[in-house]
Amino acid sequence: MPYLTVDYSSRLAGAFDACAFVKDLHPLVVEESGTSGVCKTLLRPAETWAGDGMSREAVFVHVEVGLMPGRPAAQKARLSEGVLALLAKHLLVADGGEERVCCSVEVRDLGTSYRLSPSAR
Repeated sequence: MPYLTVDYSSRLAGAFDACAFVKDLHPLVVEESGTSGVCKTLLRPAETWAGDGMSREAVFVHVEVGLMPGRPAAQKARLSEGVLALLAKHLLVADGGEERVCCSVEVRDLGTSYRLSPSAR
């Protein structure tokens, strides 16, 4: 039952179709994680963000994948690499252009306090 969050710069409108990305992301996560659950994804476009040495106008995509505990680090690393490769296919930003996109992925274990309501099953 992977839980995914995709935070991305709203300045990517026209260069990043988040819904098309998610359509391809779900099967990748299910296959690479070995889950039998259904992916649940939250899309969060952001107007601005701040980071050391980066302008507030910088563009980014960050994907977080929360999985039930028990998968080895190597499996999570393969999933992270797969998500980055998929992002590259879905970002229509020209190479060598002025727009640089900072892409990142974190595959993590859901905490021991994680619960799913019975009505959601």
